[in-house]
Parts: sequence; structure tokens; C-alpha cells
Amino acid sequence: MKLHSTETFWPIKNAMDTSYPSLNADITTPILIIGGGITGALIAYKLITEGKKVTLVDKRDICNGSTAASTALLQYEIDISLHQLIEKRGFDCAVSSYKNCEKAIFDLKKIIDSIKSDCQFEFKKSVYFCSVKKDIPFLEREFKARKENGFKIKWLDEIELKKQGINGFVAIESESGAVMDPYKLAYDLLKYCTQKGMQIYDRTNIIAFKQQNGKTLAITEDKFTITTENSIHCSGYESTQTLTEKVVDLKSTYALASESFTKVPEVFKNAIYWNTSEPYLYFRATSDNRIIMGGGDEEFHNPEKRDKLLPRKESYLLKQFKKCFPDIKFKLDYSWAGTFGETQDALPYFGKPDSQKKEHYVLGFGGNGITFSVMAMNSIIASLNGTPHQDLEYYKFNR
Repeated sequence: MKLHSTETFWPIKNAMDTSYPSLNADITTPILIIGGGITGALIAYKLITEGKKVTLVDKRDICNGSTAASTALLQYEIDISLHQLIEKRGFDCAVSSYKNCEKAIFDLKKIIDSIKSDCQFEFKKSVYFCSVKKDIPFLEREFKARKENGFKIKWLDEIELKKQGINGFVAIESESGAVMDPYKLAYDLLKYCTQKGMQIYDRTNIIAFKQQNGKTLAITEDKFTITTENSIHCSGYESTQTLTEKVVDLKSTYALASESFTKVPEVFKNAIYWNTSEPYLYFRATSDNRIIMGGGDEEFHNPEKRDKLLPRKESYLLKQFKKCFPDIKFKLDYSWAGTFGETQDALPYFGKPDSQKKEHYVLGFGGNGITFSVMAMNSIIASLNGTPHQDLEYYKFNR
């Protein structure tokens, strides 16, 4: 599956300084990670720091799947509101998911500091606003649910939003948010892991899996075999090709990056933004004074159809930006299309789909893919050891 199209922003911004070979022989490894994006990189980091021996493969060049197309807004807010998630999954699961997403932002900063990655991580406030009056009661219910559960939030009215340059009626301003360059962090994490002994093979496409004598045999397109005790699928939306259970609805999404401003507009200095539209729009600044926005989502059919819509989506997103931030002139520099997915409860999937196989999955779908992947670092060892963990219950398959 082709996960993004045309020029994406992060690979252009970051020249690769490390290359990895493709697999050209049969190998054996205790743990095999499939997927060399931000999820695979974070899980690899966790396992390497736990002293595990790991091999990682990717069908493309490292970090050139969904990670290259990510706009990397780091929020504890999940694609479903807290009060709706409580109704759907119960109080404990919903509040735990929100709180652990918030914790993940701070855990990620510790990881970044530990490997000294220059991925332009910055803490930001997160502003969730509505541009139509009918959504005001919805935001009021959401504000109440978050306030009752201890989240640091502030209510912004229309006057306060107008002062900031936002065309909206009301908003919830959250203290905990961040932005970063996900491509750079994934790249730095993988480089760190190879320095600690991990083997990486890119341009290595696994086309089949077999079970033999309690081991998993991963067969590559070039007919080489990787024999492993445990495989961990961090292949994101392409996991739909290896799972029998339907866990995600695929969507096409679109993103724009502006030309670099002389200085970033004031409204974007300390905050990231998203709105209550369905599908929602989201906005952030970058360290080189650009603005990135995204949205315009629709059902995914195939990469060709998705990519043909890009010119029309550019026009749509530019108009939406003007409506939301009327005082800022957005001059388009880059645009790209990508594939992402939504689960029924907007939550991730962690663990083993089949308890009889040592095949594990870390699938952080939706707008919280990065924070979900950080959360998975807490339960991956339990999944490998076959021991209980709360997250393996909350985010299990066949739920």
C-alpha cells in the first residue's frame, strides 16, 4: 500500500546520514520488529534499553511510510471526546486513556533528551475550538468532563478567540500539548538502537509468515527467511494486510505546509489548534516558521484516487484556513496526501490477536498515533512475557 504521495515535508527537511542494507541471507533473531517508522523506533528503543536482542525490517527506506507524512501534533485529546469515550468504553478506560496520552507527551520528552535528538520538540497549549454555534453545547459537556477529571484547561469565549486572531465561538485551551519533527526523532531513535546492537534491514519486504516448532518464520520477497521467537508488527495501516480481524477504517487525509514566515504569527507561537468540524481541521507551526494544516479526510479507496484529489483538497484547505485565521496569509509551499485510519472507539490495539501465536501488534491509529506508541512501551514487555497488563486489556483485539 502506498501511504503518502508527492513531496512530504519531513524527508525533504532532513537529509539521511545513515543508510541500512536490505536482507540478503537467512537470519535468526529473538525479536523481530516489522516497521521502521516512529512506532517501530519507539518499541525498539524500549526493548534495547531492556537489554533485548532485536532486528528491525521495513519494506521501504527507514521512516518513509506514514511517519514521513505525519503532521505530529502531540495531544492527550483523542479523536473521540472524553465524555463520549466514557459512554462508549466506560469511565476507567476512558479517563485512563486520556491521562496516559497526556503522560506520554512528557515521557516522550524524556526519551528525546536521553538520546539528545534535535527533533524540534516544543511544548504547546492545545486549543480545541468550534466555528459553528451548534457545537457550543458539545464543547461545554467536554469541558465539564475534563475539569471533573483533573485536566488543566481553560474556557475561551468568542472575544478571547478574536483577540488571538481565531474565528470561532468558544474553545477549550489545554496546558498539555507539543509539536516535533517525527521523521527526525524516528531516525535518531533507530540510529541510537543500532549503536546499541540492533540490526536494521530496509527495502526488505516480508510477504508471508509461517509457524514452525513454536517459532515464527517471516519470508521476504527475495525468498530469505527470518526465524524469530517473537514478531512485533509496527506496520500501522498496512497491518490490515496481515490481520484477519477488521480493526480500522482507512481514510485519506491531506496536509499543507506554508512558505516560511519572517517570524511565525503570534497566534501560533505557543499553541496548536484543532476544531470540532467533522472531519476536523488541525493547525501548527514549525521550528522554521512555517504553518502546517491538515484535514479534508474522506474514505480511502486507493492511492491513485487519493492522490488525484490533492489539487482540489489544496483549494479546500486554503479556504478553511482563511475562515479560521482571517488575518494570516497562508502561501502554499508543500502539499501531500496520506493514509490514516479510525477505530470504532478511537483507541489503539496492543497485544496478540491470536493467543496461540507469538505475533504482537502495536497499532496506534488516528491522530494520536505517536502518543499511543509511547503508551505501548509500557505494555510491550508484558505482551512478550505473556503476563497481564491493564493496557493489554483496554486495547485488546476482539474487544
